[in-house]
Amino acid sequence: MEPRVFTALAFVIGSLVGSFLNVVIHRLPRGESVVSPGSRCPACGKAIRPWHNVPVLGWLWLRGRCRDCGLPISARYPLVEVATAVLFALIAQRFGPSPLAWMWMGFAAALFAAAAIDADHRIIPDEISLGGLALGLTLAPALQVWSGADARAAWLHAGSGGLLGGGLLWIVGFAHARLCAVMGRRFEHWPGDDDAFPRPGSLDYWTWFPGMGFGDVKLLAMIGAFLGPLGVVQTIVAASAIGLVFGIAWIVARRGAATPFGFGPMLAMGAVVTLLYPMF
Repeated sequence: MEPRVFTALAFVIGSLVGSFLNVVIHRLPRGESVVSPGSRCPACGKAIRPWHNVPVLGWLWLRGRCRDCGLPISARYPLVEVATAVLFALIAQRFGPSPLAWMWMGFAAALFAAAAIDADHRIIPDEISLGGLALGLTLAPALQVWSGADARAAWLHAGSGGLLGGGLLWIVGFAHARLCAVMGRRFEHWPGDDDAFPRPGSLDYWTWFPGMGFGDVKLLAMIGAFLGPLGVVQTIVAASAIGLVFGIAWIVARRGAATPFGFGPMLAMGAVVTLLYPMF
């Protein structure tokens, strides 16, 4: 397929995937099915007609309002669709028409969903992080081998990347938790009102950290399985830089640092930067 045609096709498919991501972002944290029922107005619950559900164009046609109740439909929906379309087009340009390009588009879509859910709810669903980790350890090296890569190198790349990604953040979170326990520091969610600090015999001792959700650990393990050890390093550097800039803007906008924000979106953006503009 001619590269420009492939990029245009990726853009269109990205807009459709973005429409589905809107469903995932809204329903997955609530424990709802992402398949059934079909798309509905978040205000009145009426089903959205198929011709009104066309990415971006449907929202513009309705002038950002529900056809039935007339209440506004958030501009976030078309923005997610456009952003996903642009992201898919950039990946298509970077990798050209190949099976690996489609894999990276799926990887980017998972990162997008994880980032948006973490921004909204301060959680990263296991369906995305652990499901993505499983695919990163199996599908990613298999496609690389099918594309001509050495099998041993491909599996080692995925395994060591996943181990390094999850391991690094786990070490940071675990060390911070132990230091906080020694100092007697308490946080809003850790260890909780009138609760004792976790002991070595409990799972919380190993996986429940103040200031950082274990979802971040699992997300970086997933990222590492796809991008490998060097990709983990660049992702952390990029995520830290993005987080610093965003954190300063957040403090200025909120006029203080009392309201925390998740690190998952920074990890996701850092991984996308690493994917599109690798330094190693």
